[in-house]
Amino acid sequence: MRIILTALWLSAAVPGGSSIINVPAGADLQDAIDRAVPGDVILLARGATYTGPFTLPAKPGDRFITIRTSGLTWPGTTRVDPSRARDFAKLQPSSAGAALRTAPGAHHWRVQMLEFLPAPNGNGDIVQLGDGSNAQRDRASIPHDLVIDHCYLHGDPIKGQKRGIALNSAATTISASYISDIKAIGQDSQGIGGWNGPGPYTIENNYIEAAGENILFGGSDPAVAGLVSEDITIRRNHLAKPEAWRDQRWQVKNLFELKNARRVLVESNLIENNWLDAQAGYAIVLTPRNQDGACTWCTVEDVTMRGNLVRRSGGAISILGTDNPHPSGTARRFRIEDNLFVEIDGQKWRGSGAFLLIGDGPSDVVIQHNTVWQTGNVIEAYGGTKNRPVGIPGFTFKDNLIFNNEFGVHGADRAPGMDSLNAYFPAAVFTSNAIAGGDCRLYPGGNRCLDRASFASQFTAPDRGDYRLTASSSFRAAASDGTDLGANVARLYLILGLRLP
Repeated sequence: MRIILTALWLSAAVPGGSSIINVPAGADLQDAIDRAVPGDVILLARGATYTGPFTLPAKPGDRFITIRTSGLTWPGTTRVDPSRARDFAKLQPSSAGAALRTAPGAHHWRVQMLEFLPAPNGNGDIVQLGDGSNAQRDRASIPHDLVIDHCYLHGDPIKGQKRGIALNSAATTISASYISDIKAIGQDSQGIGGWNGPGPYTIENNYIEAAGENILFGGSDPAVAGLVSEDITIRRNHLAKPEAWRDQRWQVKNLFELKNARRVLVESNLIENNWLDAQAGYAIVLTPRNQDGACTWCTVEDVTMRGNLVRRSGGAISILGTDNPHPSGTARRFRIEDNLFVEIDGQKWRGSGAFLLIGDGPSDVVIQHNTVWQTGNVIEAYGGTKNRPVGIPGFTFKDNLIFNNEFGVHGADRAPGMDSLNAYFPAAVFTSNAIAGGDCRLYPGGNRCLDRASFASQFTAPDRGDYRLTASSSFRAAASDGTDLGANVARLYLILGLRLP
């Protein structure tokens, strides 16, 4: 029985000439979707469950069709959390597919204030935007202008879920949402994962929790020839793995990974909790990957990472220049600046505890104005052979605050310091850094080395998690650009909305 009630609600913000389509519990949501015209709003009953899959079709026009829960409002850009989403209408995946998916060419759909339930056996995707298979080979058919806003997506706490959102569309925004319990046994899982969509993407102000990769671009060869996911903004998100997952069966890898992406901004995010498991424990992994052998153009380039707090991980960043064993593009043009890395602890979280693992020839890597508290080396470099190491051209490391620890800058088969820099980083700029426990005789001129106690005394209260410089710190106004060494911690905490200890 089809029940669709159309009426104009004075309380609803609906553009002129648009209609509201009410879909009561038990009614035919797909029919409402098919009947809607651009500008319409489809209202689902509070707390009701609708079992999919539901498909968003292509329709003419450039006005958004909105699907949301009836009778609810939400305060501006405030992020959804589970306790406040209990009244949302619910979309349920089924054995036939994801809860929500798009037809070829679908566009101008907005989904708001809905809860997406896990798949019955934790397999597949909860939401599919675009098509990751060979069926999507033509750029003209890729869905675009899609919005997921103020939604709650989650896997099953016992069975888990392979993927939250499969992001293979163009021009898509995911905002103010909460994605949790995305975890799998013996395979990768992603909160958001995309490999066959061109972008642009905005992922902003979300909580994203996944065991494999919280966010991943690449990882499977795109069916669209020459495709690289481009123009990606990842801002003000909280990417995390619950500590309760440690030593459990879920396969853990990293918190953020790029395998095929270009022009990416990662800004003002809280990124935390990662440990050695199915990977080496690095929080951030940037590595071109021709996963199945057909994506020789796959690359990672033009990536800016700034204003982030990365903490509680077995390692900080891993950058790989090219794929192995399949040929790929070469990683290039990275800028990592004004970030705070703390509790990078190889013993507590397992892993090397290093700040940067880098190898096989990425180029033009700039690391500047970062504050780093780590237990492992500053840099671990590799690639090539002892007599013919693969160089990393255009490397800059300056204005950072960091610990030397055992070997500081160390390349495979090389002595620490200048020998490693000369072998792996030809013509590198390595200056204006303050290195705790380091021996500046091993580094180029212009750096400052001091004992660990003196280094720690420059900060307000690092034992309590306050990494701001003291008013009298000698690190103030000591950078190559006349500003303070390290990150602007006070500004970072303010933007992230975190309270200083």
